Amino acid sequence: MKILLSNDDGYQAPGIQALYDALRDIAEVEVVAPEHNNSAKSNALTLHSPLYVHTAHNGFRYVNGTPADCVHIALTGLLGYTPDLVVSGINNGANMGDDTIYSGTVGAAMEGYLFGVPAIAFSQTEKGWRHLDAAARKAQELVAFLAPSVAAHTQAASAGQSQPWLLNVNVPCRPAEDLRGFKVARLGRRHAAERVITQVNPRGDTMYWIGAAGPAKDDAEGTDFHATEQGHIAITPLQVDLTDHSRLAYWAQSAAQVGSAPLEAALAAATAASAQ
Repeated sequence: MKILLSNDDGYQAPGIQALYDALRDIAEVEVVAPEHNNSAKSNALTLHSPLYVHTAHNGFRYVNGTPADCVHIALTGLLGYTPDLVVSGINNGANMGDDTIYSGTVGAAMEGYLFGVPAIAFSQTEKGWRHLDAAARKAQELVAFLAPSVAAHTQAASAGQSQPWLLNVNVPCRPAEDLRGFKVARLGRRHAAERVITQVNPRGDTMYWIGAAGPAKDDAEGTDFHATEQGHIAITPLQVDLTDHSRLAYWAQSAAQVGSAPLEAALAAATAASAQ
């Protein structure tokens, strides 16, 4: 099994080193990761400036770009082959609920998925790298278990029948003996983020810092928040289709009515609605 490993914390982060050490015992692993921390970069690609690849003393390759950049250029020419699996992480902090929309860790894995390669994003539920060894061992355990599925996908892909999958995995920050095993869970939800933080720089200009993520809003049983709180390792299968399928019919009816009423009447209705 050939694995492409990336992350969003940067190629020197303890999480990617621990994951590399764990995975190289069961697979051939190549690292292509960001040069610097790129948290919350989601699926961003760098289109208006050049990207450079350098090799660190430990053989890791690093890129002056986003996590998605790293996987993208790796799969479109840098590696020279298509890996069997793309793995991202281990992230320094949770990627649950709404976090997945912003996460560079998930973005790196999703880029592999978009290229037709099975992918997994690994995160710890708290920052600080506590019990990182336990998280890395559990990541190794899951990847080893999925190896037959990965091999089957690679064989199907060679026949033009590729159906990749994308998993988001969050590991509680606990010692190995306190982890309760894997549990499939849906994404929960968070409250809105904390207020923006303002500061004044030495030149008198106001600076704005994005506030911290809000607390869990939907952490009911069955969610990733609930599973990890109970000590389970949460596995959430993800998809990329953002279509609101349940409301397609409603919006089709609305679209059909656009232009059917006089413009003056439509503008008057919009003005009245905005005034309420």
